[in-house]
Amino acid sequence: MSRLRQATCDDTAELWRVRYAVTENTLTPGRIGDDELHAYLQDYGRGWVIELEPAPNPKIAGFAIGDARDGNIWAMFVDPALHGQGHGRVLHDVMVDWLFAQGLTRLHLGTQPGSRAEAFYRRAGWTSTHEGLDAHGDKRFELIHENWNRHA
Repeated sequence: MSRLRQATCDDTAELWRVRYAVTENTLTPGRIGDDELHAYLQDYGRGWVIELEPAPNPKIAGFAIGDARDGNIWAMFVDPALHGQGHGRVLHDVMVDWLFAQGLTRLHLGTQPGSRAEAFYRRAGWTSTHEGLDAHGDKRFELIHENWNRHA
């Protein structure tokens, strides 16, 4: 049985396990550290996890982190072994709803061109900004509040 809950710094090891397990939108270990991760969880925004097994040894299926300062989707990843079970959409929707509830009118993100994530975001209503690729080679997308249809 899975449970959606707010992410905490206690989830750090599991967040990194999921993040480094992905095969698209990969991250070089060490490029982002615990301090930066914790700042996004506590100071800049909020994160959520889908927990499959509770503490004291939690197992996390996926996580999402949004930046309330500017509407950036800082991270959203699901363990590849658990793709296709709806975890990503649950995480996405709670994060988007929360960010828009903070008064933001536009959200943005970058993702690997041609990836499963790009297709996922397009299905969820995100549109390409046509800005080209960012410094990390990611394609830029945006979601405008007035266009957000949670049940699309």
